[in-house]
Amino acid sequence: MENNKKLVGAILATGLMSFAGVLIETAMNVTFPTLIQQFGITTSDVQWVTTIYLLVISIIVPISTFLLKRFQLRTLFLAANMFFLAGLVIDFLSPTFAILLLGRLFQGASTGIALPLMFHIILTYSPYEKRGATIGLGNLTTSIAPAIGPTYGGLLTAHWSWNAIFLFLIPVIVISLFLGLSSIPKNTAPKNATLDVLSVLSIVMLFSGFLLFLNQLGTIASLVPLVVGFMGLGLFWQRAKGPHPLIRLDVLKNRSFCLFLFGFLVCQFLLLGVSFVLPNFVQIVLGKDAFTAGLIMLPGAAIGAILAPIAGRLLDKVGPKKPILLGMVLIVIGWLALALLLRSIFIWGLVAGHIFYMIGIGLSYSNMMTTGLNKLTPESYADGNAIFNTLQQFSGAVATAIVATIINLAQSNAGYLQGTIIGSQIAMFVLWALVLLILFFMLHYFFRPKTMTK
Repeated sequence: MENNKKLVGAILATGLMSFAGVLIETAMNVTFPTLIQQFGITTSDVQWVTTIYLLVISIIVPISTFLLKRFQLRTLFLAANMFFLAGLVIDFLSPTFAILLLGRLFQGASTGIALPLMFHIILTYSPYEKRGATIGLGNLTTSIAPAIGPTYGGLLTAHWSWNAIFLFLIPVIVISLFLGLSSIPKNTAPKNATLDVLSVLSIVMLFSGFLLFLNQLGTIASLVPLVVGFMGLGLFWQRAKGPHPLIRLDVLKNRSFCLFLFGFLVCQFLLLGVSFVLPNFVQIVLGKDAFTAGLIMLPGAAIGAILAPIAGRLLDKVGPKKPILLGMVLIVIGWLALALLLRSIFIWGLVAGHIFYMIGIGLSYSNMMTTGLNKLTPESYADGNAIFNTLQQFSGAVATAIVATIINLAQSNAGYLQGTIIGSQIAMFVLWALVLLILFFMLHYFFRPKTMTK
């Protein structure tokens, strides 16, 4: 990269597509009650607006290592940009729920290319001593979206139409296009690379099977996709030992990398889980409109987004221990407060709990990714990057599916209103247990580092 401005421009150009994808994801969450009524679908069905987007990303990202070897950076960027633009137009015009999902599929394909492209540029062109701040900048583009997504979606839904959520993002993608054309390098020549088709098939079977299983959880029919998922896992593992694996799984032998990967994925679980639970709880239980539901999440999400690059600079100066551990403690306290306050009607309590929890996310989330990737050798960056980004999106889809399933089951057994309260609290406590687990592992790692080996 010629200079720092070019690097920042390239990061922002690719990051804007991820930003738009996450913005839609969180903006659409506040429209779920509206979509359920308009299309005559269930809570379990409507979460596919998020799940199909994350599923496609989970399938495309593992192929990114092949794409980065086979195509120029600029070619990949243009393809991602065009895919996203097509998805926005389709969704703006969508007359049915199926067409809406088709547009989300195109957007997922775009983000599946753009996200690893952004981190490939960071890992390739950013100096090691500034990597924390640079990765923080990259994550800022995606973490700032939840700050405005629910409010953005609620405002448009309440005063116009949920379709407008897609219309107003077209200029963002156009800005991304011009920014990328002026900053992404031209001189990256494609290399010879072989795509293992069976590995791609295994990825499709793996992620589709497990997500369909979660979507149909509690029914006999869910056993079929579960079997398909395990077949995909077995095939992927077998192909990973071949001469042309999609991702080299040797990086998973690095225990430190795996620890920070796990922590990062737990944070992703929380981010997607709360963006589903809170807006629906506020609308269904408290009777507020979509705009209010989105506004409640704005302060916390904004603080978490702003902290991402600041926490990255902190990591560059003092190391990962202090920001990550402090962040995890704040997450544990804030998340517990949110879970307990879901039985109250005190909206400001929900806002305060969310702010507290998002401060913790801002300090730890991006830094876990930076620290995990720093544990690898430069030759393994592409594989580690692909694993982080693939599992980030898949874990988000899993979190959304689990939370939606828990709430849906509670609504079926206890009624729509009471079931939403009970289901939301159960979902929050399930995720809180994961937070406690990762805090324990982090304390063990940082205070007894000799027990953790590569």
